[in-house]
Amino acid sequence: MAGGWATDGAVNEQIEVSTEEALARMRLRNRRGGESLSECAECDEPIPEARRRAVPGVTLCVACQSESDRRFVPGAGINRRGSKDSQLR
Repeated sequence: MAGGWATDGAVNEQIEVSTEEALARMRLRNRRGGESLSECAECDEPIPEARRRAVPGVTLCVACQSESDRRFVPGAGINRRGSKDSQLR
């Protein structure tokens, strides 16, 4: 059922677009390639050969990568419905 100027399925389309945008951002952020470093880019400790084979393009040792993952704060994304509702009030 459409409401206002929205077409049938508009909510599902918004959800799909938001999901695709989030996946594209994640893929871009996690894109790995090229040659792995033999030493960590942050602490200069050697990166084990097994890690370099398992994660192509790796630049951080396990300890530094864990710290980097802990500091990561995901983006809130876009609340399209919330911004639309706020304009109607």
